[in-house]
Amino acid sequence: MRIPPRITRIGAAGALASALLLGGTAVAATPVAPAHHAAVHTAAVHVNSVGKVCNSQLPSQAHDTLDLIAKGGPFPYPKDGTVFDNREGVLPSQDKGYYHEYTVVTPDAPNRGARRIVTGEQQQEDYYTSDHYKTFNLVDFGC
Repeated sequence: MRIPPRITRIGAAGALASALLLGGTAVAATPVAPAHHAAVHTAAVHVNSVGKVCNSQLPSQAHDTLDLIAKGGPFPYPKDGTVFDNREGVLPSQDKGYYHEYTVVTPDAPNRGARRIVTGEQQQEDYYTSDHYKTFNLVDFGC
C-alpha cells in the first residue's frame, strides 16, 4: 500500500489558499422578489462545512489511527489507505488521489463503524469524521 507524500505549505499564498478552502465565503446573488422584478440581494454563503477539532479532543482510537498513519501501518482494515473520492463534496475540491481514508476503530461496532481519518497531501492535513463523511473537522495539532 502506498502512503501519499505530504508536502509543506509554502508562503502566504499557500496560507491564504488554505484559509479560503477551509472556511472562506462566497458572495451569491439571490432574488428576493418574483423573477419579473430586478431586485436582488447579496448573501454570504459558506463554501464548505469543514470545522476544526483540537487534537486533544479526538477519541483515543483516532490517536491510534494517526499514529499508524505516521508509521505507515500496518492497518487493521483492507480499505485503510485507499483513495477517498470526496463524492460528498464536503472537503475542498482536489484531484483524484489527493485524499486517503483510514478507519478509526469504534468499540463494539460489528463492522468498520462510521469514524474515519481522511488525510490530504499537506503537512498535518488530517480530517476527522464521526458520521461517515457527512461532516469533517480539520485536526488542529496546536491544541
